[in-house]
Formats: sequence, C-alpha cells, structure tokens
Amino acid sequence: MKFCRQILLCFIFLTAGLAHAADHASVIMYHRFGETGLPSTNTTLEQFDAHLEELATGGYTVMPLIEITRHILDGTPLPDRAVAITVDDAFLSFYENAFPRLQRYGFPVTVFVATSAIDRGLKGYASWDQLREMQAAGVYFGSQTHTHPHMHMIELDAARQEIETSNARFIEELGLRPQLLAYPYGEYTPEVRDLIKSMGFMAAFGQHSGIMHKSVHPYEFPRFAFNEDYGDLNRLKLAINALPIPASDVTPESMVLEENPPLGGFTVAEGVEPLSRLSCFASQMGKVETIILGRRVEIRLPQPITGNRGRINCTMPYIDNGQDTGRWRWLGRQFLP
Repeated sequence: MKFCRQILLCFIFLTAGLAHAADHASVIMYHRFGETGLPSTNTTLEQFDAHLEELATGGYTVMPLIEITRHILDGTPLPDRAVAITVDDAFLSFYENAFPRLQRYGFPVTVFVATSAIDRGLKGYASWDQLREMQAAGVYFGSQTHTHPHMHMIELDAARQEIETSNARFIEELGLRPQLLAYPYGEYTPEVRDLIKSMGFMAAFGQHSGIMHKSVHPYEFPRFAFNEDYGDLNRLKLAINALPIPASDVTPESMVLEENPPLGGFTVAEGVEPLSRLSCFASQMGKVETIILGRRVEIRLPQPITGNRGRINCTMPYIDNGQDTGRWRWLGRQFLP
C-alpha cells in the first residue's frame, strides 16, 4: 500500500511538472457525523457529502497524515493542494456514518483516540473491535492521551502518565504505538509540547487554523476544524486551497496567557508579499490592528480575550507572478485566558 502511494505521488509530479510541487499541506478535522443537537462538534451528513465530493473532484490530493508529516519533516515535495483528513475522539457516528463514505471514495483518514473512553465502553463511542475493523481497512490511529484532560492544567508527570497509559493500551489492542498525537481541545504549553517530543512522537497537532509547513513547530501543527456552524463548502474550499504565512519569532510562545490581551506578533519570511494586505482577526472582535515594521507584524487587540479560549487568524492574498490567484495565505493561533 505504501509503495503504491509513493508511485502515485511520483506520477503526479511527472505529469503535473515540478511547478506544481509544494512544501505545505492542509489538514482538516471533524468530530461527530450526523448527530443532531450537537452543532459545535457535529458535521451534518449533507455537509460531509459535499466536502468529500469537492475533495474528489476539485483537483486535490488526499493523503495519509503520516505521509504528509514525513514529507514536511524531510523537506521532500508534496503535490499542490495536498490534504489530510483527521477525526478526533472515535465517536460511534464516525464508524457508522463517515467511515463507509470515506471507504467509497478511497480516502485515507487519521483518527485520534483517547483510550479511556474506549476502555470504558462509553455510550456514543466506537469499540476496540470496531477500531480493529477500521484499522484492517487502512484507518490510521493517533493518540489523544488516555483520559482527554486539559493538558495545560495538569502536572508534567501526570501528562507523561497519560501518554504512557495510552501507548500501552494502543499496543495491547491495536498492536501499534502511535507516532502522531492530537492535543485534547487543542491545548498545550511549551513544556507539554516538549514532553510529547521527548516521548518519541513524530509530530503533534492542535485545533488552531493554519497550514502545515516547515516554518511551523512540528509539535504545533495546525488543523482546520469543521462543524455545523463552520462547515459550509466555501469555508472548506478556503482551507484546502490555502498556503502558509512562513513566520518566525512568534510571540507569545505559549497559548496560556500571562497577560491579556496578549502582545502578539511574528516575523514573515522574505519574499512573502504583499504584507500591506495582511489582516488579522480575533474571536468576538473581528478585524484587529496590525502594525507592520519591516518584516515584523505586531497584533494589538482592543480588549482582553474572554471565554475558555480565543483565536487569532491572520490572512493575506497569495500573489503569483504578480497575479492574484484567489487563494489565501493563513496563520492562526489559539489562546487560553
């Protein structure tokens, strides 16, 4: 299977030409499918069907997340508009509603699992037998810890135990140790991030919007989250056609805020233009002030971030050979007040 995918990628590059090779990819994420009454985590089946049809017919290459991750880390080219599909929590509605649809399209998917919910047989979750069935059909499973805690609220020793317990259960039930991890609720600290790296994971993923790229810390890779309220086809097209804003010196380093509003900023790589058209937007605030100092972008919020979490997304048009392509560059952050 792996060999066949490699041959397919080579065919794409040879037929499309190197001009269509890329160094980035979009990752989309879901939770529930067709579960009415839970709009914040549910995607309707009509929405999901539309997403799959767009992915199948819109000129995209849907790849396993583990393969995209290897390409990004190794610096080997990806096809333009490479996309990975991910699902968090292994709810039963994924097994019953989404998994058969993905099989019909032949799309690979990565499911991040918190093992305690499966062990306890909680209502609404898939079982280990169902996970084994999906694994045999090619579904890749990643870790989402054991009990799905808020990782920034527990001690590092407890966080380590979460991973060790989860790894042991994966080995016992599926015969694998996950190489990829998704932070529960997309929450982490620099210390948690470094712990995940030290425990041998290849990469880790949050729930902030953005594009996988070598300029992004590999244990802070972004994903575009979809649900009923933020799941229309236009938003999907925006996400899976997006490109990165290559940035360095991103501040503040931690999403757990010591001061609120945060003094945020980042430095954009040379050659990425036009910075004059870069705009940033914050949760509940809309467009916010951006100060451009050479290659440096400073973001100033008019008020503190409120609620359990907040997000800042910065975008700018992608200009190619002086022409506006209709695609957008994207950089997102999540913050915990």
